[in-house]
Amino acid sequence: MLDREGYRPNVGIILCNAKNEVFWGKRIREHAWQFPQGGIKRGETPEQAMYRELHEEVGLTPEHVRILGRTKDWLRYDVPTHWIKREWRGSYKGQKQIWYLLRLVGRDSDVCLRASDHPEFDAWRWNEYWVPLDAVIEFKREVYRLALAELERFLESDRAPRRP
Repeated sequence: MLDREGYRPNVGIILCNAKNEVFWGKRIREHAWQFPQGGIKRGETPEQAMYRELHEEVGLTPEHVRILGRTKDWLRYDVPTHWIKREWRGSYKGQKQIWYLLRLVGRDSDVCLRASDHPEFDAWRWNEYWVPLDAVIEFKREVYRLALAELERFLESDRAPRRP
């Protein structure tokens, strides 16, 4: 499903723990790290897609997280032509994303990378909020920077209770 400009609607997820560290997933069989993200299906709201992707990629359910904020508008990135399937060239430009900042209220042990039949990550870790953006594939870096910058203010207003 593409919009008129050739962008696929998508959600991005920045998941924080109580220390304001972010979930960083390693793509299966790659040396690439990223935040969970995925497409919005026809008839789905961005929030519904976010919860579906959160479960499919990280194994978490709505009970495990609290929404702290989301981006006001779509953030877009273009995919380099050589990454686009030949049959999509000319119509597909990239992704437009609504980003969510979530607080993990469950435990680390609730994370399950094998919750779906098609796992996206084979490892994960917590990382400082401002993840090293050079670890992100080049064409997504600016969107990551914009999402982290826009959503950072929600961390200041959310003082997560610490577990004893």
